[in-house]
Amino acid sequence: MPSRRKDVTAVSLATRGHELAIAVPQVIGHRVVRMALAGPVLSARDHKEFSGMVAEKQVAFMQSWMAMWSHAMQAQQRLALSLWQACWPVPGGAHPGQTLLQAGEAWHRASLGVIDQGLAPVHRKATANARRLARTRLR
Repeated sequence: MPSRRKDVTAVSLATRGHELAIAVPQVIGHRVVRMALAGPVLSARDHKEFSGMVAEKQVAFMQSWMAMWSHAMQAQQRLALSLWQACWPVPGGAHPGQTLLQAGEAWHRASLGVIDQGLAPVHRKATANARRLARTRLR
């Protein structure tokens, strides 16, 4: 799943992490209160919500791992090519030191991209749940 954002920064990842740190306790709090109010016999609405809790986590984390794996594999191929080009420079091309510096910068961007791709599905689901549950009455 390609990211719409081209330039992932540490600040954008920190912002996404902050949003996740706010959304997750809201969702957990709502669901714990709902479990306490539900009692031993669940309504159809509660049963749907509680069974969906398990499935949505499995789906979100599977999407997260697949996105991270895909991004890491693409980054690995790009980095291998850039390091190969640094070892065997083309006459009249970039200086080997400059190419190695570019490879280091690419490595940094790739690692931020892997984290971004992994966080995206979990962030998307948690923030959507927080918005949805904020509109939902407990009883």
